[in-house]
Amino acid sequence: MSTRESDAILVANADTRKAQHEEILRYPTGTRINHWITAISFVLLALSGLAMFDPLLFWLSNLFGGGAVTRAVHPWIGLVMAVSFFLLAIRQWHHNLIDARDREWLRHARDVIGNHEENVPEVGRYNAGQKVVFFLMLACVTLLLLSGLAIWRAYFAAYFPIEFTRLASLLHAFFAFVLICTVVIHVYAAIWVKGSIRAMTRGTVSYGWAWKHHRAWFREVTRDARRR
Repeated sequence: MSTRESDAILVANADTRKAQHEEILRYPTGTRINHWITAISFVLLALSGLAMFDPLLFWLSNLFGGGAVTRAVHPWIGLVMAVSFFLLAIRQWHHNLIDARDREWLRHARDVIGNHEENVPEVGRYNAGQKVVFFLMLACVTLLLLSGLAIWRAYFAAYFPIEFTRLASLLHAFFAFVLICTVVIHVYAAIWVKGSIRAMTRGTVSYGWAWKHHRAWFREVTRDARRR
């Protein structure tokens, strides 16, 4: 059977299942809970961090009960986010390894932005852009954790020279900025690709969404379903 004939059968099967209101599970409950703990922790960290970063934003500390409380809770929230994110990263690591198809996808980034996805290679569970965001987040969270521990005065700052602590403070602010920008891109992409947010709220996507945006993954899950 040719690839075109196979595609036609898959589309026909997808149309039939859609008519029966069937969907594909993209994220199980545990993964979604893990994701939202990370997301909520990130928002709280960003707000508390900005409150301490610039006097013009100090008013944000009122959300946490004042400056002293903000300073005290910020590192603890950071630990929660780091643990939650690393657990999520372990779950998703093998899906985010970059291969030759991803490098080809990146060379067609203009077609993706122009909504001409028919010109790009078929995408698996995640496209190359999502994988780049994943590794950026992983690097930033790791470096934020390490630099944050170095400047955590209540427990660790006394173990490091003042010059090292000052450098860690600068790096902490820099990587926080990079992470905030990366998350903004991540959220924008989720809104731009209609149906993506639903995957992280309800856990499922339609067959049409999977076929359009992650065709190789669609083939994989439908093939496994037929085998079962």
